[in-house]
Amino acid sequence: MYKIRGADGKEYGPVTAEQLCQWIAEGRAQAQTQVQAESGAEWKPLSAFPEFTAALAAKAPPPPQPPSQSTATAEAIAAEILARDYHVNIGRCFGRAWEMVKTNFWLTVGATFVVLVIDLAVGSIPILGVLATLAFAYVLWGGLDWLFLKLVRGQCAEFGDVFAGFSLAFVPLLLFSLVAQLLTAIGFVLLILPGIYLMVSWLLFGPLLILDKRLEFWPAMELSRKVVSKHWWQVFGLLLVSLLVMLAGVLACGVGLFVAMPIVMAATVCAYEDIFGNPAARPA
Repeated sequence: MYKIRGADGKEYGPVTAEQLCQWIAEGRAQAQTQVQAESGAEWKPLSAFPEFTAALAAKAPPPPQPPSQSTATAEAIAAEILARDYHVNIGRCFGRAWEMVKTNFWLTVGATFVVLVIDLAVGSIPILGVLATLAFAYVLWGGLDWLFLKLVRGQCAEFGDVFAGFSLAFVPLLLFSLVAQLLTAIGFVLLILPGIYLMVSWLLFGPLLILDKRLEFWPAMELSRKVVSKHWWQVFGLLLVSLLVMLAGVLACGVGLFVAMPIVMAATVCAYEDIFGNPAARPA
């Protein structure tokens, strides 16, 4: 008999090995899903149990699909989400994020640190640094989002996923980085409130929609805006709490920032999964 820890941080079971194999086949449990055998007290990733190797191998992830240029896909996704509605539980998102960062501490903290260092190094280049940051910011940070999304879904994640934006959706992420940031900046210049609205509507989930749903940049931006607008204040509250967590990290002698940042990233990705993820495919 086994217990598993779902993406929501709750424990489920005990269940038999046959039931767990069925969950693997249904996509509700993946290689990184935390499992506790009845005979032991230690929680381990599902991939550490030899008896499930065959089931995991049979449920290998499909190859990435090329980006969809049609807005019909984005409109269909928006209609489905708005029809079933959603709720952003900020406390639950950060609770799950904390557990995930603790479980994958060196991977999450190390990957976030590397992305931050690269971003700061590129930005420090005179003149060209500002342009490079504007163009490549979400290609890089989108890859970090992708790594966290795989962890949230219990999939096998590795450090190389940080650079997935360059291989999976370089052009859409590049265009998103340029267009979304420029239009948001214009919103701040003309009037602060439109800038805040666009920042919350576009920048939090846009890169993940490009990578996860294989959308082009504009359909992804519109999908994000339409869905976030349904409960804009909830997502805005998530952003405010994220800023407070980051501030707390800075006040903790600055070192705490390197833990606060991955927690904020993980919480944002947890919110994305709650809003845009497929409920039927989530871990039990």
